[in-house]
Amino acid sequence: MTAKEKNILTMLVENEPGVMARIAGLFAGRGYNIETISSAPTADPKMSRITIATKATPLQLEQCMKQIKRLVNVVKLRDMTGKMAIKREMALICAAHTPENKNSLDKIIATYNGVVMDQAEESTTFEVNGNQNTVDRLIDELKPFGIKKMARSGILALYKESELH
Repeated sequence: MTAKEKNILTMLVENEPGVMARIAGLFAGRGYNIETISSAPTADPKMSRITIATKATPLQLEQCMKQIKRLVNVVKLRDMTGKMAIKREMALICAAHTPENKNSLDKIIATYNGVVMDQAEESTTFEVNGNQNTVDRLIDELKPFGIKKMARSGILALYKESELH
């Protein structure tokens, strides 16, 4: 059996009720797991961009993409898995600290270019942006401090314009 690989798909869709639910249902109906999904209107409010990260074999991915293309509200579909795409993720993280280890936490946040959003007596909430591996590494570094809560955006992706010419 072919190994499942992580894939990132992005699609331009009509900004209509139920479009994202139909796309998610297509994945669920075939037994494919969506690792992350994000959707927001584009510069044209009539359109939205949906980005999905999933693990699938090449055959599963091909079948899934064919099914997505058949959906009437999907205008464009791209596989953004390769290096020709800019892929980013944002995380909001609330990490615990003590007076003794607060400076260490601040240094880690600075190393990852994090922006402090809230400072409490025993915790710091901050925002960080980067590729998924960077966010994952940061989370690993924060585990000794204790992560009180966290929200991740999921992967966002756009093709590099410089690679299209």
